[in-house]
Amino acid sequence: MKSIFSEEQRLRRLLEVEAALAMAHAKVGNIPMADAENIAKHANVETATINRVREIEKETGHDVMAMIMALSEKCSPTAKKYVHLGATSSDMLDTATALQLRDAISTIEVDLRELMKVLAELAKKYRDTVMLGRTHGQAATPITFGLKMAVYALEVKRQLDRLFEAKNRICVGKMSGAVGTGAAIGPKALEIQRLVMESLGLNYEEASGQTVGRDRYAELIAILANICSSADKFATEIRNLQRSEIGEIAEAFGREKQVGSSTMSHKENPVTSENICGLARVVRGLLGPAFENIPYWHERDLTQSSTERFIIPHSCILTDDILSKTIRVFSNLRVFPERMKENIEKTKGQVMAESVMIALVRKGMGRQEAHKITRDAAMLAREKGVHLRNTLFQNNEIKKLLTESELDNALDPIAYIGSAREIVDNVLKICGQ
Repeated sequence: MKSIFSEEQRLRRLLEVEAALAMAHAKVGNIPMADAENIAKHANVETATINRVREIEKETGHDVMAMIMALSEKCSPTAKKYVHLGATSSDMLDTATALQLRDAISTIEVDLRELMKVLAELAKKYRDTVMLGRTHGQAATPITFGLKMAVYALEVKRQLDRLFEAKNRICVGKMSGAVGTGAAIGPKALEIQRLVMESLGLNYEEASGQTVGRDRYAELIAILANICSSADKFATEIRNLQRSEIGEIAEAFGREKQVGSSTMSHKENPVTSENICGLARVVRGLLGPAFENIPYWHERDLTQSSTERFIIPHSCILTDDILSKTIRVFSNLRVFPERMKENIEKTKGQVMAESVMIALVRKGMGRQEAHKITRDAAMLAREKGVHLRNTLFQNNEIKKLLTESELDNALDPIAYIGSAREIVDNVLKICGQ
């Protein structure tokens, strides 16, 4: 991802756009084809080198003009007259950005597919592994670890869909001159714009000022922030479930040499998950400048230029990094089913109160009455430090409706995971696993 946004790759993309413009002019008869081919031949970083561009920029103080001059001085005497013909800097810059973003999005799509696959494999492997569901940080009712991973896999699938759906809106160039009229490009400006973008494999602005609409870039960074927030969510769950008092899963830890703390030698800290969460905050922080860049004066100003040179590469690079780390964490995740079972048992049946309530309703008791009876029994069990079964079976109303065997079945966590297995199977199909 860093190479996509390197200075040399940026120059390569700008030269690629210059070559496409020259060829389009030739195709519509504006310039000789031989001159267009000469421009295209020299429009590469080996000929118009980055060092030469830097030298010229020191004199001109203008990056695009430096590129134009470096290219022109290598072209034939007749061809050099046609370099950058009719175009403005933003035509080059925004179209080159579109090419970079196309590559960046493709890289992120690969990351997302790999993460979805890893999560789906965990969902399949732990399809039947029962654990506590938790709400408000408290024990709720049983779920399966497979269901938790299926929820995550499906969220990644949605992120993939978002990125795919937005790709054509984001990867957009323009070739319409200083204020979007195409006047300097000539009467065939619209055809030239179409030819340029066709050759580059990009969409183009049907109507623009001097720049591509910055709502497009804001949409991209919003999607990237959304993606990173999902990774943040997944990593936060690892951090919570790795807590000493829970201990149901943990990041991989190098037994031979890895160190958790410089002083507390027993520590195995979820440092990569914490890193993911921290970096996601940075990507979300880039949303503000991205949306601030949408408004500008008239057909353009330069307020967005400086911020974009920072926020576009950084949002893409950080997203790629965050996804790579998330893939690594979940690919090497340590899962402890026995600890999951122990944590359910530690609740002394409390998490099965809903199950008993539903069992009573099925036997004819009103839902609200069943709720009160199981609530009172749960509170009494907590006060006495006994298993919920003890206080439930002391209640005559429950005894009338449920046998001991039926009550035991209602208190069995494995028997109360609903459609969790079917949900996992459905998600695996949706995710193509």
